[in-house]
Amino acid sequence: MRAGTAVLTVDAAGMRAQNSGLLLNMIWRERQISRAEIARRTELSPSTVSAIVADLEQAGLVRSIGAGVSRGGRRPTLIGFCDEAFSLVGVELGASHVTVVLTDLRGRVRTQSKASHAVRGDPEGSLQKAKELVQECLDAERVPRRSVVGMGVAVPSPVHPASPGKMSPLILPAWKNVDVKEWFETTFDMPVFVDNDANLGALSECFWGAGSAGEDLTYIKLATGIGAGLIIHGDVYRGAGGTAGEIGHIPVDSNGPLCVCGLRGCLVTLIGSTALTERARELMGTRGRKGPTVRDLVEGARAGDAAAKQIIDGMGAYLGIAVGGLLNLLNPAIIVLGGEISSVGEMLLDPLRASVRQRALSVSMAETRIVTSTLGERAIAVGAATLVLQAALRDRTLFPTQNVGRTA
Repeated sequence: MRAGTAVLTVDAAGMRAQNSGLLLNMIWRERQISRAEIARRTELSPSTVSAIVADLEQAGLVRSIGAGVSRGGRRPTLIGFCDEAFSLVGVELGASHVTVVLTDLRGRVRTQSKASHAVRGDPEGSLQKAKELVQECLDAERVPRRSVVGMGVAVPSPVHPASPGKMSPLILPAWKNVDVKEWFETTFDMPVFVDNDANLGALSECFWGAGSAGEDLTYIKLATGIGAGLIIHGDVYRGAGGTAGEIGHIPVDSNGPLCVCGLRGCLVTLIGSTALTERARELMGTRGRKGPTVRDLVEGARAGDAAAKQIIDGMGAYLGIAVGGLLNLLNPAIIVLGGEISSVGEMLLDPLRASVRQRALSVSMAETRIVTSTLGERAIAVGAATLVLQAALRDRTLFPTQNVGRTA
């Protein structure tokens, strides 16, 4: 009898937690909604809804925001999500930079910090730089660590689900003995979530950008590395070992350069930032004492430089080989291009679409929009913060137990 009672207690607690998560997600999604409407949609009893809402109010996650429109009878009281109840930290460890953002629970950036750094070859210096930038953001908004839900970290490497803090030694050999997740958790004493940068660019687009209507999408990061993040049915698809979307290592030229992965003619060896700037040096010459940068290439293309346009045309043609296969395989509703080079817009999209048309089924092409991101250079860092938000909305216990506000 006692054992049966215990099981019933556990089941009741589990059901309450599940219902609490259901209501929290609904209120977050709707922004404002009445208890009566929640009960109608969830088919939970009014008393159950009221009890859960009271619990969420005590936790500082929701609050009463006034009367709604009457549908006959008394005007309902609306419940709203408290977007500024807690904060989220997003860190992007790029190949050559570190970016940190501090956001609210709606993905709005409160403050950000960025610094150039040779991340690929300097783990210790990169982590120290990230620590400085995170603290700088917290201090700028006077946010104590205890009011931060957690930290998301975007890394330029596949992330295996069995060891989420480790980066691929094949891609980033200098980082082979570093556990990023463990280091940040120890340093900041908060939950830390780590994922591939392209995956988090995709998550950012899913929540706040081109895919916010709920469509399947693919985000392609065009930078030092080339990678794709895949959103299927509203969530990131990572594959069995975390390498889904590694389109940068699709061989597109059997006679091309040898890649760090051991294959020859990988897409990244032809259109990654290093390849683009080397090609720009050949065709455009140097810029002062240094060779041309991706920014020089973008500015040259916008100014009508024929060599810059030629480089971008070639990039679009090569990228179209991978994107054409992607359309035939997954047929996403949207493909979003990110990274600094994508800011040239139609100058890249036109040759890309032309290349895709030669390789993808016409029905796949007809159903897919190919666009550039509108989220800007901090999209991936915001995606890292969003990874924490997504986890907390699925597991309410990740939110701090008491709303301590924004003051230190």
